[in-house]
Order: sequence, then C-alpha cells, then structure tokens
Amino acid sequence: MKNSLYVTLLVFLVFVSLGIAAGPSNFMFGVTFGPHPVGFRVVHQYDYSRVYKPAFDLEGKPTKGERARPIQTLIWYPAQPDNSARPMLYGRYLELLATEEDFDADSAQKAAMLKTLLEPYKEKYDIERVLPTHALPQAKPAPGNFPVVVYAPSFSSDAFENADLCEYLASHGYLVLASPNMGQRSRAMTDDIIGIQTQAADIEFLIGYLHNIPQADTSRIAVAGFSWGGISNVFAQLQDDRITALVCLDGTIHYNDILKDAKSVAASRVTVPLLYLANRGFVAMEEWTPLPSSGFLGNIKYSDFHFVRFAGMQHQDLSSMFLRFFPDTHFTDYTAAEVSESYSWMARYVLNFLNAYIKNDGAAREFLRNSPDKNGAPRHQLVTQSRPALHPAPTVADFARELAKQGFDKATSFWQEVKKSDPGFILPEKEVNNFGYQLMGSGKLNEAIAIFKLNVAMYPEGYNTYDSLAEAQAAAGDKQSAIANYKKSLELNSGNANAVERLKKLEAKPIK
Repeated sequence: MKNSLYVTLLVFLVFVSLGIAAGPSNFMFGVTFGPHPVGFRVVHQYDYSRVYKPAFDLEGKPTKGERARPIQTLIWYPAQPDNSARPMLYGRYLELLATEEDFDADSAQKAAMLKTLLEPYKEKYDIERVLPTHALPQAKPAPGNFPVVVYAPSFSSDAFENADLCEYLASHGYLVLASPNMGQRSRAMTDDIIGIQTQAADIEFLIGYLHNIPQADTSRIAVAGFSWGGISNVFAQLQDDRITALVCLDGTIHYNDILKDAKSVAASRVTVPLLYLANRGFVAMEEWTPLPSSGFLGNIKYSDFHFVRFAGMQHQDLSSMFLRFFPDTHFTDYTAAEVSESYSWMARYVLNFLNAYIKNDGAAREFLRNSPDKNGAPRHQLVTQSRPALHPAPTVADFARELAKQGFDKATSFWQEVKKSDPGFILPEKEVNNFGYQLMGSGKLNEAIAIFKLNVAMYPEGYNTYDSLAEAQAAAGDKQSAIANYKKSLELNSGNANAVERLKKLEAKPIK
C-alpha cells in the first residue's frame, strides 16, 4: 500500500523534476455542473478528544502549541448566485498543504513550506495553479438543507485530491466535507488497522461537526472514499448507521490481508447501498468479470451493490489531483483525454448513485440499471453490473424493520422463507433474546412472544430460549404454554433454577 503515488503531492510530482516538458493540463472534466453555484471555505479546528503531537519534541523539550488532533476541514456547499464573485484558482487548494498540521504558521513560514514543496515542480505548478475552479470562496450559502457527502482521501493524501468531484457534487445540491488523510500521531498514514481506525474517527468527527452547519441535513449522509479512504469509510459506517450510503473509488476493502486483524468487519455486516468504482486491473477487456464473485466484495449480500469497472483507468486515475500533475508519459494505452473522459463518467455514476439512494430519485435509479451505452457512455470504456440486496441482513435491527412491514406474527415464517435462499441466515441468540425483553418492557407482549418463538425455532437446543418464551407467555396469561416451555427448558438444563421456581408458582394449586 505504501505506493509513492498515494503519499503526497511532493512525491507524485517527482516525474516532472526529471526534465519532462510540461504542456497543457492533462485533466479535462467533461460533465455538466448543477444549478447551484459552489461555495468553498476552510475551517481549521481540533478534535480535542484525541492527542496528535507528543508531549515532548525530538530534542526532549515540551511541545509548544496545541497538541490535539488538527482537522483541516474543507467544505464545498450550494451557494447563492453572485455575478460579481470570481472563481477560486486551483493554486488555493495547493496552498492548503502548508496548513494541514500547523494552523498557526505565519505567512513567512507558509511561504517557505510551499517553496520547499513546490519549487522543484514549478512548470507543472504554474500551469495548474492559475486554472479556475468552480469554487467561490466564502460565498453565501444557499437557503435550505442539503444532504451530506463526507469525502475520505487516499493513503496520506490531501483533502482536495478530488476537489473537482467535490465541486461537482456541491453544484448538484450536496454539502461536501473532507479532511487530510493523516496517521494517528503524524502526517504520514500507517498501513495498519490503527491507521484505518484513525481515518474512520476523522470521518466521525466531520459528521459530528455537521451540527454546526445550518445547511446540513444530518438525516441524509453518505461517505465517499478513494483507495485507503475506501476501506476507512466502510469501517466508519459499520460503527455509525447514520451513514446511509457508501462510495468506494477503487477502495482497498477487497484487500483480505488488511481485514485479517479486523474480524468484526465482515461483508455480511455491510447493509447500506454501496457503489464500487474499479480500475482496469491487470486483465484484458474481454476477460473482465464485472462483478466480483469472491472475497469481501463478492460476499456482500445484504446491500444493493453497484459495480463499475473502467478500461482506461489505473488506480491513481480516480483522483483528479493525480491526473492534473501526472506527466505526459503516464498516459500510454489511453490518452489524457480518454482517461479524463473515464473520470467524468466515474463522477456521473457517483452523482446518480447518491441521487438514487440519498435523494430517492427515480431517474437516477434508472441510470444505475441501464447499460453504459444506454446512458451514453462509450461501450469500450466501462462495464457495469448491479446486485440487489438478497434480503434483510442477519441483524436484529434489519430484521425488525422487515417485521414492521410484514407483521411480528410472521417472524418465524419469514425466517424460514429467508433460509431457502440463504441457508446460513441466523440471528444472534442473545441479541434476539434482548430484543424480546425490550418489547416486553414496552408492553408489547404479543410481539415479544413472536420474537421468543423465533429464537426457539433458531436455537431449539437453547434452554434459555424456552425459558424466555415461557416468561412472556405467563405474563400474557397463557399459563399452560408457559408451563410446557419451562418444562422443556428444564429438559435441556436441569439446573435452570429460574424455571424450577416459576413452575412451582404456575403449578401451585390455588388456596380455597
């Protein structure tokens, strides 16, 4: 994973320093922007719940300044029209490199840092920095509430690595936030579970910050991540079900070696709609298998899963920042114009996926179902395939949502029907038992009995399942059923003191 193309602008610009002549920008974004002007602002803030700088520096002296984790927050948002506003130049994004860690650097310090980072690459820098973006700095926000996209950058990369995509989404009515990909205690990300969890925590921080943004509709949140960010966003969603859609730009979630140390991350736990956009890989076009059939991606069954593979894109091409600074020699089998066209189609698929699942847009759903050529995409550039969710995931929450539609009395029969297509489908015994007791505590005895009966059906050898069912039946006044199930519990575990005590009371003859 520690590929130089993922680390920083300084590293992947090295090709230019070899004396390759710079020409026009290699990036051409051929999309139609939406009806909203794009506002842009940067917020420098700290996550005070996490430490970033050590207590002492390398000279053994106490660290000066704030030690909490810095979160340089970039925000693209739908703005109000302003005919007098001038678009920001791309160089403003590059200037943010100087303040990713140190918010308090003075002008001289920032200038010196940028000079160090960018001087060797002056030719390419001078071409890109003067190009206009679609962003209007500090523009007045448009009135209303807008769905949110949190963007998670790739390994050690910068928050603006896909600024063009972020601007595009904002123009179509999304509030987009991003922060740099940094390690737990240093600017460099670490290639381990701690690194993934660190970025997932950054995503959570940005979601928390949404409550400070009046434009944010916190009921509609998606997270898009490129490469390393495309595994961190899955980790974040599994911890936070406020995230209701995922976009993985060639995310490394399919790297099994990364997941070995994270046993809690199973494909069966991915239950929100997911769009995966893949590079061409190392196979010829005619050998493509559009939809993975094995590994983590192949085992996603309980999510609407959409897969798009691009013939002309290498992994790094899914970042517009990389495309802007690659030398001409990067574009071999496909020209810069062809790769840019693929990037533009990638952006369209991201937008339509978000519109379909975040905005519930019927036309966008149709776009996802269409073949690429029906959508107007060149047939030779990409292949697509979709796999609808098999049925509710094996979680109590998903199962309960389905029962709310079908009726709790269908709990056992619905489970039996699901098992016909998914023989291994089963819910955790203790969680189901707790769910039953929650229903009892809410006075919903009939629903609780249905859930306890489901648990008995799933775990017929579990003495406690019969014990709980009997308790609910007794509470509902069904004495005979309660006695029968307490006795069954004792058959399975003669040491069940609770069943013995309850049976004494249930079978006691009334005093005349």
